[in-house]
Amino acid sequence: MNPYQISRRSVLSGAAALALPGFVRPAAAGTVDLEAAKREGKVLLYTSAPIAAAQKVANAFQKKYGITVELFRSGGTQVLRRFMMEQQAGNQSADVLVSSDPAAVINLSSKGAFVPFKPDGFDTVPAGLNDPEGRYVAQRVSIISIYGRTDLVPASDMPKTWDDLLNPRFKGKLVMTNPSFTSLQLGVVAMMSKLRGWDFYEKLNRNDVVVVQGNEQALNMVKTGERPIAAGTDSQYANAARMAGHKIATVFPADGTFAIPATTSVVQGSSNPNAAKLLAEFTLSLEAEQLWPQSGIYAARSDVDPPAGSPRISDIKLIPMDYDHIASVSAQVKRKFSEIFSL
Repeated sequence: MNPYQISRRSVLSGAAALALPGFVRPAAAGTVDLEAAKREGKVLLYTSAPIAAAQKVANAFQKKYGITVELFRSGGTQVLRRFMMEQQAGNQSADVLVSSDPAAVINLSSKGAFVPFKPDGFDTVPAGLNDPEGRYVAQRVSIISIYGRTDLVPASDMPKTWDDLLNPRFKGKLVMTNPSFTSLQLGVVAMMSKLRGWDFYEKLNRNDVVVVQGNEQALNMVKTGERPIAAGTDSQYANAARMAGHKIATVFPADGTFAIPATTSVVQGSSNPNAAKLLAEFTLSLEAEQLWPQSGIYAARSDVDPPAGSPRISDIKLIPMDYDHIASVSAQVKRKFSEIFSL
């Protein structure tokens, strides 16, 4: 099984559990109308990408086409919640949705929320990361890792596996993210609790783990040394910090980890449909995809090198993601995790 294969069966995620209004099934998408996109003059992008990296891509698009990109950026769960609430209220704002919650995207796709659109470069993305009809197309890939301050915890002493995190010598040194805020962690906790049981998290809690909202907060605690090791978080944040000169080493658990795509979708019925397609196409261009590794992020295109000092995805041991399972237990996962860690 492809370890980051996206199932195309209809699923129901916690973030997408709100009832959607009926969508009209869109017709097959055509090519980009550049002049119409320029007349629209702007495009509203919802994304959970790190703000600096997302802004870099937006700036490159604006410079190339003269079309303004308005960004709404938050944690993956928060982005989806806002998108869903606006859809329910009939007050649609987003033209393009970039989501790191594949389960929710699959569900939204099944309801006709997105325009089928295959931008140039579609075939450069590994099989399984895109919808065959183009309703979602991978933009970047998050690889879940353990990382830490090497001046506080030598690289040789860092946890090397998930089980290592339970070792008492790491008590009071760990920070992790909250699945109620970040959709990446929602997928990780759903899979880990399925594979290892909730006892794994009960033991982590006894090891005095601090839980913060998202990956930026986890990185800040590592950088300040308040919690020198981040447990099961997105490697791109560690990569960016290391590039900026911080003494941070990344470990991909030897017993396997997770690769989770963030996908781009053109929103059906948006106010700027041509600018939305143009942005979606630019996002997958070689020009834009090569910007992600500069920020420590894995690009989705297979012809783009990984971030400096990082292995290729094909060289990392990956555990297949079961998005049908994640979708079915998302509400339970958030509730149980909060109970264990008294959130």
